[in-house]
Amino acid sequence: MGQVLEKLQGKEWRRKQVRKITDRVFDHFKNDSGRATLTFEELYIAVLLVFNDINKRLPGPHFDPPPKEQVRAMMQVHDINLDGELDREEFAKFMKELTADTFSTVSQGLIITLAVAPTVALLTKRATEGVPVVGKVVQKLPNAVYASLVTLAIMMFQRSGQAIE
Repeated sequence: MGQVLEKLQGKEWRRKQVRKITDRVFDHFKNDSGRATLTFEELYIAVLLVFNDINKRLPGPHFDPPPKEQVRAMMQVHDINLDGELDREEFAKFMKELTADTFSTVSQGLIITLAVAPTVALLTKRATEGVPVVGKVVQKLPNAVYASLVTLAIMMFQRSGQAIE
């Protein structure tokens, strides 16, 4: 539950996660090519990798990567030294602007789950106490533990549903 609450801390947590992802992707290209810059082709592949990681690691809806034309136009804006390639800092600023929507989008399903699931869990706990075998286990669990388990189960169920889409 602590990790879930940490993910709700907001923009700063998401910025750090995006920076970790962008650094990892940039290092991947740097190690493969031996250069400290990205060409347009490498940049577009890097954008696809970053969006893939964002969709896997950050809570919320799926984000589609931008089309090549948008990446090319943004590359020209962020290529400060006009060498046709982006270095690490140019790439970080490029990705920060490109992923700005991921900061402003809040997963409504996640918020609803965290607000509603514990209440529903406590209401259903009373109903399940009369079920043979399960009822005895449910009775022994403290309300806070039961609510946390149900909330976690619902979140995992929602996450698996997003993976299928």
